[in-house]
This record gives sequence, structure tokens and C-alpha cells, in this order.
Amino acid sequence: MATMGRAVRVSAAFVKIADTLVADYDVLDLLHTLVEESVGILDAAAAGLVLVDPAGDLQVMASTSEESQLVEVLQLEAGAGPCVDCYRTGAVIAIDDIAAQGSRWPLFQSSALSQGFRSLHAVPMRLRNRTIGALNLFGQEAGPLSSEDTAIAQAFADVATITLLQERAARENALINEQLKRALNSRILIEQAKGVIAHTSNVDMNEAFALLRGYARAHNKTLYDTAERVINRRITI
Repeated sequence: MATMGRAVRVSAAFVKIADTLVADYDVLDLLHTLVEESVGILDAAAAGLVLVDPAGDLQVMASTSEESQLVEVLQLEAGAGPCVDCYRTGAVIAIDDIAAQGSRWPLFQSSALSQGFRSLHAVPMRLRNRTIGALNLFGQEAGPLSSEDTAIAQAFADVATITLLQERAARENALINEQLKRALNSRILIEQAKGVIAHTSNVDMNEAFALLRGYARAHNKTLYDTAERVINRRITI
């Protein structure tokens, strides 16, 4: 592959990945685009991507072949293999010759060789000290990745990592905003209920809140539900 041709393909790949980052983009589509572009540009036989889920377990999220997916699944089920080590250490794990170097992980070695793979290079999906997964490049021939290929693979992984962390942060922020919105609405309702209680029981607002809160606790109800019932005249405090 000519240098200029590769530069154009790498640039086009990043543009393609960026094009997926629109409002309400499909995360899985992004991950599949990432592994497909990795195979095309880095001349890998297959590529796969594993991500850690909220429970702390690694899951196969995208693969370019059933063979590579099987090898990754077996590693995750066994809790051992270069993909797992890449995630745990946050460092690149390079197995240039699986037959000669893979005996550290017997199950991985046998499964990879049986599926026709002779090399594997696992690149961490990492942002500073946080690792969320690994991009795994499978080769049908033994041999190392060039320094250029390693840099491109890491760049792909970095882009995906930043994107995923931003997506998670956006979801978390949306949840927080929704919680704050509900809290504000609840607060308004509670203030209205306090006014009703203060009027009907001839107490000040502090005492009205104490009565409202005491009733809610005594009847195992939320403040919001209790306030709503007071306002709707379903209970009198």
C-alpha cells in the first residue's frame, strides 16, 4: 500500500467514524465501523472489540468474523488471554507468533490456531488512567505490527474510547438532569402541600413541613406522593 494511498485511507476512515457521531448515533454502528476500518487499513485478517459493562465484566461488542468472535468469547469466559490482559493492564499485548508465544494462555492458543489465526495484537481502549476495553487485531500470518500500524490502531482505539466515554457522560448527565427536574417539581408540590397544611391546621410553614414529613414516614410514602394526596384533598394532615 503506497504511503499516500494509506494516508488517504486513514483520513477517510476517521471521516467515516466522525460521520457516525451525530445526534442519537448508534454506538454499535460506530464500533462495527471501527473494526471494519481496522481490518481494511491494517491488513488484519479480522478484528474484534471488547468493552467492560457496568458490572465490570468484559463483553464482545463487535467482530468482523465469527472465528475472531469465538476466540474472544472463549477468552472472556475463561477470564484469561491477551485481550483480557490488555484490558487489565491498559498496555498493548503483542503476540507476533501464537504458536511460539501463546502457551501462556493455553485455551486462547488452541482456539486461535484452530480458527486459522497466527498472530494477535490487542490495543487498549484507554483514556488517561481509565481503560474500558480492547481492540483486537487478528492475523493469519505470524509477524509483528509495524510501528506505523500500531500507532494507527491506537488512534482508532482512542477515538472510539473518547466517543464512548462522552456518550456515557451524556447519558449520565441526562439522567441527572431528569432527576433534578423531578426534584424541582416535587419541591414545588411540597411547598403547595405545606401551604394547605399550614392553613387547615393553623400552623406555620416549618411545622407544616414537619407534619407532612412525619405522615410520609409513618405511612411509608414519599414526600411527593404525600404532598400530592394533600393537595388533591385525599388526606388531611
